[in-house]
Amino acid sequence: MKDDNRENRPVQRYFRYAVVSFTAFLVLSLGFALIPAEPPPPADPPFSEQARMAALDDALELRTAAGLLSAATAAGGAPDTAGKTAAVDAAVTLLTLQARTLLSPSDSSPLPQQPTALPTTPLPGLAGLASALSASGVQRLADAAKADGGMARLLAGAGTAQLLAAEDVAAAGGIAVETLPHAAAGTPAATPTSSPAGSACPSLPPAPEGPPTPAAPASAGQETTGAGTAAAVAGALSAALAAEQQSVYAYQAALPRLAAKDAGAAGAFLAEHEDLAAEATAHTRAACSAAQAQQPGYVLDPDFLAAPAAGLARLELGSLPAFGDVIALADGGTREWAISALQSAARRAGHWGGDPGPVPGVVLDQDQLPDLPASSATAPTGP
Repeated sequence: MKDDNRENRPVQRYFRYAVVSFTAFLVLSLGFALIPAEPPPPADPPFSEQARMAALDDALELRTAAGLLSAATAAGGAPDTAGKTAAVDAAVTLLTLQARTLLSPSDSSPLPQQPTALPTTPLPGLAGLASALSASGVQRLADAAKADGGMARLLAGAGTAQLLAAEDVAAAGGIAVETLPHAAAGTPAATPTSSPAGSACPSLPPAPEGPPTPAAPASAGQETTGAGTAAAVAGALSAALAAEQQSVYAYQAALPRLAAKDAGAAGAFLAEHEDLAAEATAHTRAACSAAQAQQPGYVLDPDFLAAPAAGLARLELGSLPAFGDVIALADGGTREWAISALQSAARRAGHWGGDPGPVPGVVLDQDQLPDLPASSATAPTGP
């Protein structure tokens, strides 16, 4: 009996070891299973959203700097501060409206608090503000070339307005525009000579009589590029071409009625419109669409003939949405051409006394824009 017990003891020990090992393994397995796995990092937002957020951040920062500079300039009491303060205040208003336009429902977190007292560090001055505005404008235009749909139009308009504001601030401070490091926003895209990807276009029907049907506008952030939008791109290009052809005729009619001091600029602008009409024709044909022929004449209202400078301003402002449509609907070289044409039209409108607005190319109802959060709505100057 004693021998049997001695023989069973090793077996019992092995059995206990196995039970204990299995229990430990089971406990460890359950413990690892109950520990939640580390969640994967959130995916980066799309490029268009990143560009929008960057534009919003820059607008708010520039708005703060401009507001403080305006307060400091006005407090200086120098006799020549009125013009400088007006230019900076206009920049504050512009940046406020742009920030409200760039806001998104996803921007739920409070925006940075704007200081109401002058900082102890030196302010950038008019030259620094003009340079920062211009640099921001160039970045917006670069992002517009790559963004989606209506967001591209929004960024292109914001960048164009910032470039114009930079020039106004520089002029108020007696600073040469050429000294701005980012004043030149690039050159127009090359005029296409063939259809996209070198493909042959099918036989095109004759151009329809009368003005083309404008393309439906794309809202900000809406995806409108890609397959299936060829007809929309062609319609937007046709509308832009029609606007340029009408501008050529209007400038020809206005030239003999303008004051001598305005004739030189009008002649240069007429040449620009003739070039833009030729480029719009080439882009329309490259999009496999029939280009509208130049109409023999257009009806000019009596107000235009009585005050041609104001009439030319209205004409230039009316072309901005057409180029905005091309930016939103097209891509590649055609979009780059439209971005350049939008800038040119906004400059010409400003020359004749027109106001391109805070986002040229986008028709805004300021009453419908969201208000800035309370933490960022207080500024030294501006709305």
